[in-house]
Amino acid sequence: MKSKGFTLVEIMIILAIIALLAAIAIPNFLNAQMAANTQAAKENIRNLSAACEKYAAANNAVYPATLAQLSTFISTAGSYCADASGGVTTSKGYQYRCTLASKGYTLTASPVTQGITGTVAYTASTGGVFTP
Repeated sequence: MKSKGFTLVEIMIILAIIALLAAIAIPNFLNAQMAANTQAAKENIRNLSAACEKYAAANNAVYPATLAQLSTFISTAGSYCADASGGVTTSKGYQYRCTLASKGYTLTASPVTQGITGTVAYTASTGGVFTP
């Protein structure tokens, strides 16, 4: 009588194939996620800097000193700036620090874990100066 089902050897071969595919796919996924985090941080800092510059252009070269003032030009400012005094906010693998004052600003985005959640720290300062 012939039994129905798979033998242990067949199941082991299937599991080995699945493990091989996972070993190939997981590192690629993690690298793609890290690249996306890095690009998002870059764009967020650029957008926050642009909002600070727009605020200054509309207010006789006086920069936003509070998060509420900055939020009038970028609605997502609260997602990345904890407060105007340099508090830290974490989003998508990056830590954001916003230091706002009427004479200028400094915005930074640093990876939570270098090489895992991101690769580059970004800084924007008064005048729209952006450094990777």
